[in-house]
Amino acid sequence: MIEILSPAEVDRARRTGALVGTILQTLRERTTVGTNLLDVDRWARTMIEDAGAVSCYVDYAPSFGRGPFGHHVCTAVNDAVLHGLPHDRSLADGDLLTLDLAVTLDGIAADAAISFVVGRADPADTALIEATERALAAGIAAAGPGVRTGDVSHAIGRVLTAAGYPVNTEFGGHGIGSTMHQDPHVANTGRPGRGYTLRPGLLLALEPWVMADTDELVTDPDGWTLRSATGARTAHTEHTVAITEDGVEVLTRPGR
Repeated sequence: MIEILSPAEVDRARRTGALVGTILQTLRERTTVGTNLLDVDRWARTMIEDAGAVSCYVDYAPSFGRGPFGHHVCTAVNDAVLHGLPHDRSLADGDLLTLDLAVTLDGIAADAAISFVVGRADPADTALIEATERALAAGIAAAGPGVRTGDVSHAIGRVLTAAGYPVNTEFGGHGIGSTMHQDPHVANTGRPGRGYTLRPGLLLALEPWVMADTDELVTDPDGWTLRSATGARTAHTEHTVAITEDGVEVLTRPGR
């Protein structure tokens, strides 16, 4: 399903996006060496519930997971990159953490992710994170009315491959609206001029993610957490954006 939102619904999406961005920023500020992943999940739950919102993850049970997910935020550490299931683990100095959060507020969902190092950062980890951030910025800059999904995918992939990272196309960006995952799929690499033509009122969650030396994923015994097949470090950055009449608007920046 591809959902085109009305102006009133896009306005509601702005509120959802601001909440997601603010919660992620707060989680990042509170997460330090020694923080337990279950505490991160608990903090997320409290902020979501205090805002009158609903987590998109607690009851999430897609075909590729061992659902329901049962937690409020994805917490992926080091070689984990997607769908990291929170568990009893305290973060160590130098751990690379990705937080991926999606909530629904007033019937509209928003989805975003950030990667950061807890404590002292290895330069290679910083480069990995910055590559996903640059790729996301390129994808956002390429988006707009009349643009095709392949144009956005190409812009993202060009940055990631130029930085020297393989690109996996199993998971990528997606439409979002009254539900978290919708069409169209926006792969993290692609051919320009191909795919769905973007229209005003469409929301997209764009999410470049990479693994340092492979494009192959493996799944943890928990049935959810996806890791690099080689044990290499990973990073993931995501924003929900709205296609507007004259361009694109980022909805998940904190404090909008």
